[in-house]
Amino acid sequence: MSLVKDATGATSLADKNTSVRPVAHRRRGRRDNLAGYLFMSPWLAGFLLLTAGPMIASLYYAFTNYNLFAPPQWVGFDNFTAMFDDPRWQKSVQVTLKYVVIGTPLKLALALAVALLLNQSRRGQGLYRAAFYAPSLIGASVSVGFVWRAIFSDNAVVDKGLGALGLNLGGWIGDPDLILYSLVALTVWQFGAPMVIFLAGLKQVPKELYEAAAVDGAGPLRRFWNITLPMISPVLFFNVLLESIHSFQIFGSAYVVSNTFCGPADATLVYTCYLYQKGFQQSQMGFASAMAWMLLLAVALVTAVLFWSQKKWVHYEEDVK
Repeated sequence: MSLVKDATGATSLADKNTSVRPVAHRRRGRRDNLAGYLFMSPWLAGFLLLTAGPMIASLYYAFTNYNLFAPPQWVGFDNFTAMFDDPRWQKSVQVTLKYVVIGTPLKLALALAVALLLNQSRRGQGLYRAAFYAPSLIGASVSVGFVWRAIFSDNAVVDKGLGALGLNLGGWIGDPDLILYSLVALTVWQFGAPMVIFLAGLKQVPKELYEAAAVDGAGPLRRFWNITLPMISPVLFFNVLLESIHSFQIFGSAYVVSNTFCGPADATLVYTCYLYQKGFQQSQMGFASAMAWMLLLAVALVTAVLFWSQKKWVHYEEDVK
């Protein structure tokens, strides 16, 4: 009889414990979640106040006439229609596209070439990597922009160097036909970041593939085209995507190097520079907000096209398997 009672009592106690455990687990889970939210609260506050909030406000202002000094007035799509009819907006689009199309491929080509050289075993390799990467750390600073403007001015280093070679082009800063190429040279000079990414991708290419290709008689160019490029295509895609987005957002170097507020003759009137002029110099914040959202849509479109095209030229390991 006592055995039955003990068995019954044990069973009831087990039932009690099993009913208490889920409650304890839920309480512990809530405490853990609360601690996680507390640690995330600074980031959440920054995201809501500095990113999400301004984006929502900018979307609203894009459909209003807002000059920072009077309440915004709803105008619908007037800012967007006025944008497409604005000759200077069209000029900014042309300058930005020209900068992206010329600067991004040159920067990536130089980064890949240097990464191929640094991928070879040699003494002082770490020093070379640091030296080539250093411009990426300081290249976007205002001080470098002033230095760049100085070396591309009349009778400066670049002018005298090209003159010694018989190319009397004069200063690039004051020439509307050449000043944009000084910005391209500046962005190409900052090839360190994509170079490091390329170098990491090259380290993952199996050496056995090169050895087998060499045995078959493949030369350096053939090995590069048939082995290196396909193997590092995911890294190449990442760099193309990242650098294209960065190129569309150029502002500081164009504003500082030109010395004439994105001139002369609007030669360096990149998209963000014209956006800055409209929003903060002319106080047309509604028009500037519409420009900002058009830039976002353009970058999103370019990103979508790149992701669509990667199916044709990017090769992943699971695809090979």
